Amino acid sequence: MRYFLEVAYDGTRFHGWQLQPNALTVQEVLDDGLRKVFRLPQVETVGSGRTDTGVHAAQQWVHVDLPQVLPPAEIQHKLNRILPPDIVVGQVMPVGPEAHTRFDAISRTYEYRITRQKNPFLVRHAHYLSRTPDVDSMNQAAQALLHLEDFTTFSKVKGDTKHYRCTITHAHWREEGDLLIFTIKANRFLRGMVRLVVGTLLDVGKGKLTAVQFRDAIERQDRRLASGAAPAEGLFLYRVEYPAGYFAQQKALFELAAKAAMKE
Repeated sequence: MRYFLEVAYDGTRFHGWQLQPNALTVQEVLDDGLRKVFRLPQVETVGSGRTDTGVHAAQQWVHVDLPQVLPPAEIQHKLNRILPPDIVVGQVMPVGPEAHTRFDAISRTYEYRITRQKNPFLVRHAHYLSRTPDVDSMNQAAQALLHLEDFTTFSKVKGDTKHYRCTITHAHWREEGDLLIFTIKANRFLRGMVRLVVGTLLDVGKGKLTAVQFRDAIERQDRRLASGAAPAEGLFLYRVEYPAGYFAQQKALFELAAKAAMKE
């Protein structure tokens, strides 16, 4: 039976979400927990997206197939008992056998957080800047992201993506006390894209680029025109969304699959 798990994690000590050889990842730790809790020889989880080394997630959805019908609260409780403190399972949603956390998602939202005051409690969760950049200039430049689709400029050189088109529906900086928070929402993101966008917008805020030059860099589709990537500690995968009524529909499909399994 298939379940969606809502997972949050502090990415500081992990080499990103996705499994990789000779490096500790969030997926590796979660898969190991699932094998131990449910006594499975093998587990294959699929995440709604990838996060890079040191990047955090307030909401990452993961789907997994378990051999039996179990109460969602039981799955959540058992996993949280065995997982380390920097990985937490939130909601557990029963879904149909074809549900897919990555392909069914319609949008993803990231937040990038900057602190303007040195704070020992934010060292791992916000990028410290001693001087406040020009927020109005950065927001003016960010408007270009809403009107363009090809983001080759903000893609990694060795990326394995088939195309570089994304539809961005929100991109805005706001101030909250000592924090500057950049929120960006799109149907999809290229690997490393958000940190490259933030790094380049910060150059606008520091007066190194104009809003016109920022837009021109995107339109020219030249990776060399992007600034350096912003540090990982400030970035959070904040929210992953699915179509309206998605989980209610999936619960019904889950129940049909459960009934069919009982008849076998």
